[in-house]
Amino acid sequence: MFTREHTRQVHVGSVAIGGGAAVSVQTMASTHTADIDATVAQINRLADAGADIVRVAVPTKRDTDTLPEILRQANVPIVADVHFHFDRALEAVAAGVHKIRLNPGNISDRAQVRRVIDACRERGVPIRIGVNEGSAVERRDASRREADRQMTLVELMVAKLAEYIRIFEDANFADIVLAAKSHNARTVIDVYRQIAARWNYPLHLGVTHAGPPETGTIRSAVALGALLADGLGDTIRVSFAADPIHEVQAGKEILCSLGLRARTEPELIACPTCGRVEVDLVALVDALRPRLAELKTGLRVAVMGCVVNGPGEAEGADVAVCAGADRADIYRAGRKVRTVPASQIVDAVLDECRRWQARH
Repeated sequence: MFTREHTRQVHVGSVAIGGGAAVSVQTMASTHTADIDATVAQINRLADAGADIVRVAVPTKRDTDTLPEILRQANVPIVADVHFHFDRALEAVAAGVHKIRLNPGNISDRAQVRRVIDACRERGVPIRIGVNEGSAVERRDASRREADRQMTLVELMVAKLAEYIRIFEDANFADIVLAAKSHNARTVIDVYRQIAARWNYPLHLGVTHAGPPETGTIRSAVALGALLADGLGDTIRVSFAADPIHEVQAGKEILCSLGLRARTEPELIACPTCGRVEVDLVALVDALRPRLAELKTGLRVAVMGCVVNGPGEAEGADVAVCAGADRADIYRAGRKVRTVPASQIVDAVLDECRRWQARH
């Protein structure tokens, strides 16, 4: 196992971030926050799927007015996402949110930022600050915009973050979490490595604007996997143009694949199809996946389509099937326990999974 970098620790409600705590999975509700019922329903569905923290948008006072009731019903800590209006941050803190996401670059009046810092200090609320590729270059001041464009993107993002951090350090406020996101995986890796070398604040990892799950999963896994394998990162958010439930699922799988999170549902591994396979392997996997998900236990199930790799994979799996043209051998804990007709494979695998589950 790789060594995690030790960072400061902050607490988002009951969830610790940094300081050696387990890497947490975050996502963001896609509902209009003012719609209490829809927002609470989605937050709790995301929590059930494995989200440790959920962020909500609060662009209007109507949104912050609903926060007390949302917080009362939510099953996970809630982060208020604030961009341009510092009043929304103050209202969210007063409502009892567990963390604020603030972009100081969007609030030019530093006295307003200081008021948010003071409010968070009083309530013990951490603040996540950061810079995104899309907002790194100055847009309002022409001279600063030109100076920004003379720097590489990574240099610029680190410089902007340093500017923001100074605001908080000057106010003697250290309960901050850092983020610097891009849609480009290479940029994300480079910028976080530089940040980690310079500061010891906890890191919120993410690839922003990653796109649909088909491509976004790959971009996120490449960037977050490289950083987490380096021991960097304390909390993650995978960003998709899709239902946020997919963000939670992808985030969990990234952590599970690196051994940073214990599985709470079966891990299904399957061989690629090739000319040796004599069974409809894709159909078999598709039939097993939803049935296995019902078990809610972290066993490993291997589905193999021939005898080349099948027996070897079976040794490393809790339950395995090596399928042929009209029958399949079923293994449990590396030992062949029965042979069944092809029509009974799914039921036989599930039966052995339940036997394994009963013993563990």
